[in-house]
Amino acid sequence: MSTTTAANIRFWPIMTAIFFGAFLSILGISTINVALTIFMQDFHASLSTVQWTLTGFMLSLGTIAPLTGYLGSKFGYKNVYLFAMAGFVGLSVLCGFAWNIESLIVFRIVQGLFTGLILPATMTIIFQVIPRDKQPFAVSIWGLSAMLAPAFGPTISGWLIQQFSWEWLFFINVPIGILAIVFIMIMIPSYRIGQPSSLDKLGLITVMVSSASLLVALSQGRLWGWESGKTLGLFGIGLLFLIWFIAHELRTKDPLLNLRVFGNYRFSITLVANTIITISLYSGTLLVPLFLQNVQQMSAMDTGLILLPSSLVMALAMPIAGKIYPKVGAKWMTIAGLLLIIFGSYEMTQLHSDSTHFYIIMWMAVRNLGVSLAAAATSTAGMEEIGPTMVGHASSVTNWVRNVGGSFAIALFTSLLASHTLTHATDLTQSGQENVKLIPLLSFTMSVNDVFVIATCIAVAAIPFTLLIRKKMKAVESGAVAA
Repeated sequence: MSTTTAANIRFWPIMTAIFFGAFLSILGISTINVALTIFMQDFHASLSTVQWTLTGFMLSLGTIAPLTGYLGSKFGYKNVYLFAMAGFVGLSVLCGFAWNIESLIVFRIVQGLFTGLILPATMTIIFQVIPRDKQPFAVSIWGLSAMLAPAFGPTISGWLIQQFSWEWLFFINVPIGILAIVFIMIMIPSYRIGQPSSLDKLGLITVMVSSASLLVALSQGRLWGWESGKTLGLFGIGLLFLIWFIAHELRTKDPLLNLRVFGNYRFSITLVANTIITISLYSGTLLVPLFLQNVQQMSAMDTGLILLPSSLVMALAMPIAGKIYPKVGAKWMTIAGLLLIIFGSYEMTQLHSDSTHFYIIMWMAVRNLGVSLAAAATSTAGMEEIGPTMVGHASSVTNWVRNVGGSFAIALFTSLLASHTLTHATDLTQSGQENVKLIPLLSFTMSVNDVFVIATCIAVAAIPFTLLIRKKMKAVESGAVAA
């Protein structure tokens, strides 16, 4: 283990190793969106079941994030990153050999446990190793890697499905993952900041029970009935364990998730805004592929190509956002991004079966440009006032809130999509729709528009929080470490 001054930092080698990890972890989400319809066909499963390959992955991804701070303090963040990447590669192989939808869901959930360590570990390495004057640019590169994955993910997914089979969505991770492992071993320095603490077992149990209970209730509530005993019982258990978790974390000496970072006003406000932005992003990545494949009968490959331009806009805008952030500031850059998200999301509420692909590409590009601006601003602003010894915990909190919130959002959007489709189908039938064959397409399109309306309202809800973002306080002194 070696520690040196910021002057000796090897910026680009470290960021190269970080780039690959962030890219692969997000690729695990973006390739699945296009494949949901394929899974439904191949496994003869419903959307409510198939969506667990995504929501289950994201739930475990978010639930394991609180462990990053403990593991990083105990073993070092480089070793945590290396271990997580190795596990991700191994589970990619198992996912490719899944024999039914149940086995695929299980493998995806376990894969999410490894993936959930990658993003907070890489973010922590940036804020502990990279000098503060280079951190905004480093975060933009980190964000670029996370944005390139959804940019190319759908296209890669569609091409692999069309040319080979869905199994290759997972096998493709193996060579890239092995390359990432080599880069991590060679390019990231071995270091450690802070003293290892004991594992907060009670905190881990309560957060897992809470997250799982709430997600199952959101996912299955439509089928069971929102007022059924099972649904209300799971909501009750989830909320009870969540309150228990929060109370315990604030009292214990060595918390699993150091919620005291919420004592930093700027961190708290920007995290709320960032989570809402993440939810808005997932609404588009979930709904548009389903609309293109189920209503307009696009192939997986064509769906990926249609999504590519807007995703590229998001990816290319991220490093630019990192460069202009110091000049514009967090508040106004986030507001500009949110206005673009709101405008683009509203236009996506006007979809119909004959909507042109240019229309979809244009307004998805507007949405994604807004996501880049707002996400870059809130991600950087939230961490700027956090000291180096607390960065790992702050990163864990950020990923926990954002990913668990994202998994809840996808579960909720999926449930709303299914329930609204049924309602619209019933209404169209009763209204005397002449062409019965059109009812499924019309009802599904109307429900997609309904969910986009909800996504638009969610984005609007972020504006009050953004207006509360204060100017950055004097930078916390830090000693960067590197090899």
